[in-house]
Amino acid sequence: MTAALVYRAEAVTEYDDLAAARAAQGTTWVHVADADRAEMDRVAEAFDIHPLSVEDVCKGVRPKTEEYDDYTLVVVKRATLRGGETTFDEEIRDVPVGVFVGDDWLVTLSPGPVDPVDRVRQAVRSGDERLLHRGADFTAYRVIEVVVDEYFTLLDEIEDDIEAVEEAVTTSTDIETLEAINSVRRELLSFRKLAWPTREAVGVLARGDPAQVDEETEKYFRDVYDHLVQLVDLTETYRDLASGARDIYLNTLSQSTNEVMKVLTVVATIFIPLTFVVGVYGMNFADSPYNMPELAWPYAYPAVMVGMLLVALVMLSYFRGQDYI
Repeated sequence: MTAALVYRAEAVTEYDDLAAARAAQGTTWVHVADADRAEMDRVAEAFDIHPLSVEDVCKGVRPKTEEYDDYTLVVVKRATLRGGETTFDEEIRDVPVGVFVGDDWLVTLSPGPVDPVDRVRQAVRSGDERLLHRGADFTAYRVIEVVVDEYFTLLDEIEDDIEAVEEAVTTSTDIETLEAINSVRRELLSFRKLAWPTREAVGVLARGDPAQVDEETEKYFRDVYDHLVQLVDLTETYRDLASGARDIYLNTLSQSTNEVMKVLTVVATIFIPLTFVVGVYGMNFADSPYNMPELAWPYAYPAVMVGMLLVALVMLSYFRGQDYI
């Protein structure tokens, strides 16, 4: 059974009856996380939340802010990096959080566990004066803020991956390095798809468009908006670094391939005259007035071998002098 917190400057009270909690004096906050759809619908019915709003949260739509007659819905997502090999859509694990802000009530819904929201809820239970002396819109700000603050931790992890990749591309051209580069690029693309709409959603709150957001609280949402702008800028910077690392990798790979091809070309060029000599002396016709006189010479074979060795040494010396090898 979902419990409700009712708080005001003097005290914090916990209710099991949602109707009694909503009727009580103060700000009512109901948090439903890692629960089934039936429980979410029960809470939605108690606070006259439209079923489509709950469906948006359950389906994990992109972050957004949507205004209704009696409340404002803000959908944000908690994001963490998924460990191990993953597909493109799973590089970043996200858990949608629906924040419903009424005049004197707040409902947060999530189909999965959301530790940052639990920390804010614990702060209310502990009597945090900043939360107790303000309304539901300020608590909504704190919920959104802690979710967004985790994005910086996620980007720090990606930055560590980028630094490791930048060190690897200068010394290695194996396939693992390329896979690491592509993994970082996928992570950044996935995060960018998350950060951009979140910035737009918070921007609506920062402008004070919803009636449930007090003018005094707008500046706090503007602070979160500034954080999201910074996150988007960092994402673009990291994407440039990742693209630069990929270019370095491809250039290094191309240079390595060129070196191999240069050596193979030198070897092939040295063997061209040797193959010619072998081919000529392989035509050992007999009983002909035009026969090679060397065929009857007892030192012909060692002489030809020494001659071929001298040709190879001369050509090898020439190629070394031209810095081909």
